[in-house]
Amino acid sequence: QVQLVESGGGLVQPGGSLRLSCAASGFTKDYDAIGWFRQAPGKDREEVSCVSSSDGNTYYAHSVKGRFTISRDNAKNTVYLQMNGLKPEDTAIYYCATYVGCGYGMDYWGKGTLVIVSS
Repeated sequence: QVQLVESGGGLVQPGGSLRLSCAASGFTKDYDAIGWFRQAPGKDREEVSCVSSSDGNTYYAHSVKGRFTISRDNAKNTVYLQMNGLKPEDTAIYYCATYVGCGYGMDYWGKGTLVIVSS
């Protein structure tokens, strides 16, 4: 069955970095897009970043642009989110998801990995 398994979350000080990984398995065909969204307590879900399978175009939320970088290793069926310059407001559960297209609906998502940015 389809699985998206996130890893790499943890506790980091403000200004620090983390790299999240998402291993995808069980897909019988390539997904249209894959990316990350986050959910913080008491806040709405926020789409963080996405990469299109067809042309490699990337999307970033305004709140993370210039600090986060999404990348994909097709040989390993893994997508990464490099997060630099982390801020306390980045604290959230980060979920990996596949999409029918960046900015469109989700197909599948994982169980998430917790990122806490605190001193």
